[in-house]
Amino acid sequence: MFTGIIEDLGTVAAIKGSPAGAVLTLRTALPTARIKLGESIAINGACMTVTAKGKGTIMMDVSAESLRRTVLGDLKPGDRVNLERCLTLDKLIGGHLVSGHVDGVGRIVSIVPEGDSRLYTFEVPAAQARYLVEKGSVTLDGVSLTVFKIRGRRFSVALIPHTLKMTTLGRKGPGDRVNVESDLLVKYVERILGPASRNGRKLGPARARIAPAPPIGDAL
Repeated sequence: MFTGIIEDLGTVAAIKGSPAGAVLTLRTALPTARIKLGESIAINGACMTVTAKGKGTIMMDVSAESLRRTVLGDLKPGDRVNLERCLTLDKLIGGHLVSGHVDGVGRIVSIVPEGDSRLYTFEVPAAQARYLVEKGSVTLDGVSLTVFKIRGRRFSVALIPHTLKMTTLGRKGPGDRVNVESDLLVKYVERILGPASRNGRKLGPARARIAPAPPIGDAL
């Protein structure tokens, strides 16, 4: 699990294709001495496993499925990437709960200045648009953001100067693609309530069932 708060802007040192997908090497300011092999790190919002490391570098195997479902296959040496280590119990959840399992790919439609901030409008596939909620959360390239102005498959988010500086979103422009992860909690709610709704059952408040108390004197 992650929080959508980016810890480092890494740099792609190399990406090499393999029969199973690709091997990605990144340069990072993260404390590699404290990173263990097998540890999970989100790269642009996609959870990857560290398979090797060196001084200031980490390596991951990227599966063919990850290349199909994310924008990691678009990376080339010199590109910057958003990096976040996995959530620990002593870590502040400054964003929202993020699984690191990318649902699909969206694109930037427009960027409009608003003071020192920027209003970004994104378009996502219909499968992801169904989970958008006004003032709800969405993860774009691993960054936890708040949704507003939903119009069909398009929605807007506001990026403050700090986010523009500390993430790759400040380096992107209209037409660029981004990884999209829908709010995990919204997906669970749909999974639980969806079958009842499709079967035409009315979803009302739950009624508590209280067992009658045993008669006084009865053994418990």
